[in-house]
Amino acid sequence: MTVEETLVLVKPDGVARNLTGEILRRIEAKGYQLVDIRMIEASHELLTKHYEEHAGKPFFEPLVEFMESGPIVAVRVAGNRVIEGFRALAGTTDPTTAAPGTIRGDLGRDWGLAVQQNLVHGSDSPESAARELALWFD
Repeated sequence: MTVEETLVLVKPDGVARNLTGEILRRIEAKGYQLVDIRMIEASHELLTKHYEEHAGKPFFEPLVEFMESGPIVAVRVAGNRVIEGFRALAGTTDPTTAAPGTIRGDLGRDWGLAVQQNLVHGSDSPESAARELALWFD
């Protein structure tokens, strides 16, 4: 078995709504290991680096502003096929259409705001996970 690691972020909306414990519970219930957990007030510089592939897109600045709006819980999660598994557990980006049983499907909704507040972020590939983990867990 090859164990991979991924970055999971509980975004400011998840922290503000007191959903961090429920989100971590779901990750553990899936059988993944919480390797490291940090609550962070992310800097503009960190968030700009994290979302650099979206620089120049219309949602980039509002997204960075949203992520600066409150504490973020950064989690290093390990397990077999954890990148793929967490993304399935999180559900699709849009909470309105995310399947029931997923984090976004059960706990998220569209608040009608300029930026989608969808509770969590998960790395989308081994390369992204390595880059993102290095940023958040230097």
